[in-house]
Amino acid sequence: MDTNDMPTVLACDVGNTAIHIAAVKGDQVTPMRTVRVGELASLPALLAELWNQIAPPRKLAACSVNPAGLKALEAAAAEAINERVLVVGRDLPLPIDTALPNPAATGTDRICAAAAAFDRLGVACVIADFGTAITIDCVNDEGVFQGGAILPGLEMSAGSLQAGTAQLPRVTPAEADWVFGRDARQAIVGGLIFGARGALRELVEAYATELAHWPVVILTGGDAELVCGDVGSSGLVQAIVPDLVLRGVAAAYYKKLLK
Repeated sequence: MDTNDMPTVLACDVGNTAIHIAAVKGDQVTPMRTVRVGELASLPALLAELWNQIAPPRKLAACSVNPAGLKALEAAAAEAINERVLVVGRDLPLPIDTALPNPAATGTDRICAAAAAFDRLGVACVIADFGTAITIDCVNDEGVFQGGAILPGLEMSAGSLQAGTAQLPRVTPAEADWVFGRDARQAIVGGLIFGARGALRELVEAYATELAHWPVVILTGGDAELVCGDVGSSGLVQAIVPDLVLRGVAAAYYKKLLK
């Protein structure tokens, strides 16, 4: 299909703490807009604004790991633009083949991110999403999603440390520009950041052993830059792509369109 004839997809990623939205047409993606789950009153106006910026043909599609958030998105779409939301895994096919016994039980955000990464790279890759939860997944050289690992996100881990102890403070994840934590806050922040980096490295090494070669590593999610630091000097990560999931949502629509 010629890119000029492709519908533009207003793609939505409905997560646990936020809904991310951008218009996708082929490789072109508009700047991502975000609405926090606790501030959804602004969602209809934002959808109308973004929808009206797109020339027809156009479609509205989403992936979701938050049923209540998806319900709010569908209501906002009906109210603001009179449009039905096409949902990955319900109305749209998964955009990548999987080796999973029950693909429907896996978060479609993970599968969309993996599909977008492999579509661009064409080789085995690891996709790490540092959001509310941390997911670190792998796609093999044949373009089959293998699965991966799920860890608590940085904010969730920080909250758990405070809730589960008598004296540790609640900290906000931040850049750790030290090695030795000199007080409780530094020790916790360092543990969060270095722990996430260590988990990423350990899992990438394990996946590389299974693949018999080193995969390309792509990061996404709100805390990706905190965990990775400078991509050029990380020695592990090749790129951070904030809109990776949204690209995968569009890929799911295009896959259905081409069937």
